[in-house]
Amino acid sequence: MNCIIVDDEPLAREAMQILIEQYDDLNLIGSFNSANTAAKFIESSSVNLIFLDIQMPGVNGIEFAKTIKKDTFVIFTTAFSEFALDSYEVDAIDYLIKPVKFERFQKAVDKAFTYSKLIDSELNNNAIEDFTEEYFFVKADRKMFKVYFNEIQFVEGLKDYVVIHTENQKIITAMNIKTIFEHLPKSLFVRVSKSYIINSKSIESVDNNTVYIGKNEIPIGNVYRDFFFNEFVSKKILSR
Repeated sequence: MNCIIVDDEPLAREAMQILIEQYDDLNLIGSFNSANTAAKFIESSSVNLIFLDIQMPGVNGIEFAKTIKKDTFVIFTTAFSEFALDSYEVDAIDYLIKPVKFERFQKAVDKAFTYSKLIDSELNNNAIEDFTEEYFFVKADRKMFKVYFNEIQFVEGLKDYVVIHTENQKIITAMNIKTIFEHLPKSLFVRVSKSYIINSKSIESVDNNTVYIGKNEIPIGNVYRDFFFNEFVSKKILSR
């Protein structure tokens, strides 16, 4: 997978390069100190993954990510955790907090490879059909998979696709997250950010910014926070 680094800090670029060199399947083909120089490069180069700093002079990472073509994955890097939520508003694969540890870096890159393989295998071969009150069918790997609503833990939006996460599998389909949300029962499912829908029964714990489902940390977007807490949390809190 061809990747580039975009970060205005030389030391941060060097640290990221060291991490990339430890991952055999990544091929670093460029390192840039601004969004503008990176944009010129990707116009004529095949870039699959961008490690992108959020805070940069001129065009920041969030603004730049909105211009990146849909078949290029983005992993944000930032020294400030408060910017992590913003990264999911532009369909980022993941975000990394500086200084980045290799274990966390590997997890993010593994996710990019997993989704790349899923998209390649399901491209033009996937659709969700036959919604009922309890389940729907998903076409994947030349089969129709029956997925019950109560088996879904959360749904993740990724550019023009959604990834349906159950306890035992991930199913990807070419559909936007708004469309699938319209078909899910609102008594059970709630949208918590631009990129995530969760099954309220799968929630294990929450804090002000995050929903925890198993090992997954689902960010809560500012636009969706009040509705989520008012309708799915506050009404269920036991009082003394």
